[in-house]
Amino acid sequence: MTAGHAAAPGAPGAADAARTESGEGRPLLNRRLAGFGTTIFAEMSALAVRTGAINLGQGFPDTDGPEEVREAAVRALRDGRGNQYPPGPGIPELRTAVAEHQQRFYGLRYDPDTEVLVTAGATEAIAASLLALVEPGDEVIALEPYYDSYAASIAMAGGTRVPVTLRPRDGAYHLDLDELRDAVTDRTRLLLLNTPHNPTGTVLRRDELAAVAELCVERDLLAVTDEVYEHLVFDGAHHPLASFPGMRERTVTISSSGKTFSFTGWKVGWVTGTPALVTAVRAAKQYLTFVSAGPFQYAVAEALALPDSYYTDLREGLRRRRDLLAGGLQEAGFAVHRPQGTYFITTDIRPLGATDGVAFCLALPERVGVVAVPTQVFYDHAAEGAPYVRFAFCKRESLLDEAVARLKRLAP
Repeated sequence: MTAGHAAAPGAPGAADAARTESGEGRPLLNRRLAGFGTTIFAEMSALAVRTGAINLGQGFPDTDGPEEVREAAVRALRDGRGNQYPPGPGIPELRTAVAEHQQRFYGLRYDPDTEVLVTAGATEAIAASLLALVEPGDEVIALEPYYDSYAASIAMAGGTRVPVTLRPRDGAYHLDLDELRDAVTDRTRLLLLNTPHNPTGTVLRRDELAAVAELCVERDLLAVTDEVYEHLVFDGAHHPLASFPGMRERTVTISSSGKTFSFTGWKVGWVTGTPALVTAVRAAKQYLTFVSAGPFQYAVAEALALPDSYYTDLREGLRRRRDLLAGGLQEAGFAVHRPQGTYFITTDIRPLGATDGVAFCLALPERVGVVAVPTQVFYDHAAEGAPYVRFAFCKRESLLDEAVARLKRLAP
């Protein structure tokens, strides 16, 4: 295992970071972060701007979310709500809305005063959870490929990352439960779980999650679950790990408003868990941002109360776009792993005669005017993910139509 993961194309890697020195000849960047450069998302989005290509790399919508939610933020600004520091745990209205959401969709009851914490997006929630719960030398198991902040957050906490790899089979990615069990040692502190899973689009089944829960209880493991794509499930259903026997008291559940309501720039996330777990996470969180997004918290509180029809329409609209892009990618010659959830499609580029995802993605804007993300940067061992490339479909259908037309130029 390595201490970091492959740096983004063109970003400083471990060797470059080690050569970045102060006047006294000492490295400026501490060893824990020496392998981390600019994120792949920033790198590829900059490439899209530079080339004028269609950006199907970074996962953000190209349209805003519900008008009533945006107007709720404007109203909060004008009414002077949240323009100064909001309460450290988050405004009461949002904490109550989060608790009601967990009860409404999953039957999970949380006390909004002691078991809910508002964060600056899920990324801060993940970092704060790991900083709070992981001691230097503790092992943290994460499903690979993984969102790049996982590796950085584990490193900042001084933990050791232990990847359990999801591998493609029959058009989808699968978790090997035996491999997961074998990965647990006496040094394992925590399981970092992401379902629906970015970048593969895998949605873990109830029986798989039950096995994960049994393992956590048997080995006395904590769990941190990243559930930001909870409402973007097309096949199957989302089951929070905290809903399984023995897991509520050992699980930090994380979600956010960005993916569900298409306001990714607002950075409003949340943590739910027992009072002891939430207090621990808050101890770290308060020294990261302290508080954030005051007026937007009021708007997200209203968003969480939207009717079921909103969530249904969101899911069905993304399902159409998934199918549109998946079909186009297949016609262009890619091997497509059709996602069960999220708004990403992972493809295999080997049918197009390519084997290096980074080289393929760096050349793609000039070849056809489309940007994608190489998934090998989400692996500890880059060779495992070398032939795979991820595309985002959270875009207007007209833009996806144009992207598909361009990608079809690649067809053999």
